[in-house]
This record gives sequence, structure tokens and C-alpha cells, in this order.
Amino acid sequence: MSKPYIQIHPKDNVVVALVSLPKGTKIETNTSKVICLEDIPEGHKVAIKDLYPEENVVKYGFPIGKATHFVPMGTWVNEEDVQTNLSGLETYTYEPVKYDNPYTFENRFLKGYRRRDGQIGIRNEIWIIPTVGCVNGIAQRLADEMRSETGSNHFIAFTHNYGCSQLGEDHENTRIILRNMVLHPNAGGVLVIGLGCENNQPDAFRELLGNYDEDRIRFMVCQNVSDEMEEGKRQLRDLYELTLHDERSDVPFSELKVGLKCGGSDGFSGITANPLLGEFSDYLIAQGGTAVLTEVPEMFGAETILMNRCRTEKQFAQTVNMINDFKNYYLSHGEPIGENPSPGNKKGGISTLEEKSLGCTQKGGTSEVTDVLKYGECLKERGLNLLSAPGNDLVASTALAASGCHLILFTTGRGTPFGTFVPTVKVSTNTHLYQNKPHWMDFNAGILTYKPMNEVIRMFVQTIVEIVNGTPTCNEKNEYHDFSIFKTGVTL
Repeated sequence: MSKPYIQIHPKDNVVVALVSLPKGTKIETNTSKVICLEDIPEGHKVAIKDLYPEENVVKYGFPIGKATHFVPMGTWVNEEDVQTNLSGLETYTYEPVKYDNPYTFENRFLKGYRRRDGQIGIRNEIWIIPTVGCVNGIAQRLADEMRSETGSNHFIAFTHNYGCSQLGEDHENTRIILRNMVLHPNAGGVLVIGLGCENNQPDAFRELLGNYDEDRIRFMVCQNVSDEMEEGKRQLRDLYELTLHDERSDVPFSELKVGLKCGGSDGFSGITANPLLGEFSDYLIAQGGTAVLTEVPEMFGAETILMNRCRTEKQFAQTVNMINDFKNYYLSHGEPIGENPSPGNKKGGISTLEEKSLGCTQKGGTSEVTDVLKYGECLKERGLNLLSAPGNDLVASTALAASGCHLILFTTGRGTPFGTFVPTVKVSTNTHLYQNKPHWMDFNAGILTYKPMNEVIRMFVQTIVEIVNGTPTCNEKNEYHDFSIFKTGVTL
């Protein structure tokens, strides 16, 4: 770290403190010489010119909001000094921009499980998936007893509160997400458990699966058997026996599908971890693989960057619809489009939604957008995909996994222990978090404050290769496996 602060873009009128800057610290950029007039917390912004009311505050080369009052140069700039420029729906114009991918094809291979339908899995677990929340207890008890019987922790019950008393879109979302989970190639075997009287009827749900491997996907309706525990364990023993004969084999790197997610951000997110994921996204796409960016509300203020990277006007129009649909969702509930980030984000140095968005979208690298997916849709095109889902960590990560992603890359400056139903790789934005929560975090992107990107990306690619090939993530070691379905409507 040559300087204890960074001006990310030459147009910026703020710099970011890489460490806590005491009052009197001298800041020098190509255009400014400033002395800090107060203590500046790590990860927070310092004005390097006088900012006047309504003047744009610029970071990453883009406005992150406007000054609410006069802010003298050398002072701390936080959420009390900046307010969003976001207000309502906008009109967009397609102005395509194409970047050259800095990476080349390397013909690399990974170790995965080739499924009967041709899909690739990177785990070989046995999942117990209820059609309705009423059988959650049975699902969890089956998983616990099979773990005890076999000594294997690969039995996982994915409990949830849905499957009944839902209407319209909520009901379909539940069915579609559960279907995508049942068909996910990371599962070597699945036992679907129904109750029998729920809205999400097991026979109708079975039809929703289409053609599926009946050896690996089994059903049990609890009201139709005399002893659901014995019947469930019988079927799980059969599935377990099948998975014991499965072996990893070489699969092309191009088969890998990765979800990109951030949560609990700080002032380093757009400097270290998110740019690192952007580099990995470009690297993966150069190998013929697939990366998926979601969290639509955290594109607000940076959406034109993605729109202008769309391959065709069709993807541009789909992206516009995706953004405006989410804005209308906010407005229909009487909520502001530019709602400030969470308290943790603010404490970490994020002042407005635009600031978070400009850091968030960096996870998509510089590749062109090849497809835009609705919530619950599965991946069809390789390359960079955009997926409609909210910013909520559990809901967005579930949507990414349900679209077909083998694992989720999750950046955070605040820390979180959770994982979804596929391996969830936690990437810390700063070294302090990585050292303080080693049982949560899988990679420290904070080293980018003193190591070059070309060195760190090689380390990160190797880490991902090892995880794909079987090394457990922290969420897997801790056995934290959660999922959440997007709900918008009435519960009966």
C-alpha cells in the first residue's frame, strides 16, 4: 500500500481511506492537495474539493448522489452528507460498448460428476426436499437419522415454510424453485417428501419435473404410507448406495456456472472483492463458462453500464424491463427506489444505493451480457447472464443456485456465516474480517491493497478449482445450508 487512501477514478471528488486517517493527514492527488480536517474511519470517503449543495459526489467516475449541504474539502463524507439521485422510472437508450476480454482460453479441466442427462455436478449429496413446510420435521429427522446410521454428512434436509396457502405467482415461484433444486446436478440423489393435502400436490409437482432420472429422484407422500420414517429411510438407503459408486472425472472448465453475489458491503467492496470477482468472471467466460449477476435493486444507478454491454438490442430491452419491473415493484408498495443501504453498509462506508450499485456491478467484469433471465428461469446461454432477483442475501443466492449455478461467490465486508444449497464461497473485502472470522471466510481479497491483481487472481482461480474439485467451503464445514423463495403476494 503506497498511500493510505485511494482515488479510484481521476474524475472522483472523494478518496477512500484504506486505513483510519487521523486529523491532519495530507492527501495528494493529481488535481488536489488536501489536509484531513477530522479523523476519517477506514473505508470511508474524504472530500478532496469543496462540495456545494446539490453538487454531485463522484466515486468510480460516476455520481453516487448529491451533497445535502456544503462539505468542505478534507472532511468526512458519509450518508448524512449525500442523498440519492434516484427517484423514478427512466428512459434508456442503447449505446453499445464492447470490451476486449483480457483473458484467453487455457483448455483447463475440473473434476466433476457427469449426470445421466449430461449435466455436471460438483457435489454428490443426497437432498431431502419437502413439497410443503408441514413435513419439515420429518425431513430433518430423516437427515439426522441417516447421518447417524451411515456416518455421512451428505444427507441434507432443505426445509421451508411454503407449498400451501399460496396464490398465483407465489405458488408458481415455490414450485419452480423446488423443481430446479430437485433437478440440480450437485445432488447425487433426491427424496421429495409430500404431505398429500397441500396446494403443491406431489403428483402435479412430479409432472413439473418433466423427464427425470427416476433412480436418483424418489417421492414419498407421508399420508399414503403407514410409517414415513421407515419408508423414507428405505429410499434414502437406496440413494446412498447409488452415490457410493459415483466417481469424479475430468470435465471442461467451460461447464462451470458461477453465481455472483455481495452482501454486507463496506468501502472496500468496490476496491478489492468485487473487482476480483469481475476478473474471475472474465476469466471464466474466456474459458467458455458462465457467470450470473443478480440483485436488481443493487444495479439502480449503475444499470446503464450493464445495458450498454448487452450483446444485442434484445438483451438491452430485456434489461430495461428487468430494471423497470423492479422499480415498479418498489413504487407499487409505496417504497422509495433509492432506499439507503443497510446500517451495516453505512457503517462500512457506503452512503447511497448508487454507491453500492457501482461497486456491486463490478462483479460482472467487462464481458458482454449474453442473456437476461426472469426469476426462476434456468441458464441457457454461456457468458455473462443477468438474473432478476432482489438484493436479499438468502433470496438472491437461492435464485442463483436455482438457475443452475454450481456455486456462489459471495463478497462481504461485514461478514456472514450463511450458505445456500450450493457451496457459497465467502470473499472478504478486508483483511481484518478474514482474520477475525476465519471460520466464515474462504478467501481474503483484502490483500489487493498490497498485492497486484494479476497475482491475486491466480490465487483465487486456484482456490475455486480446489473447491469445485471437492474442498469444502466454510459454510459446508459448518453445515449451514439455507434457501429462501421470493414471496410477493397473499398467504391464505
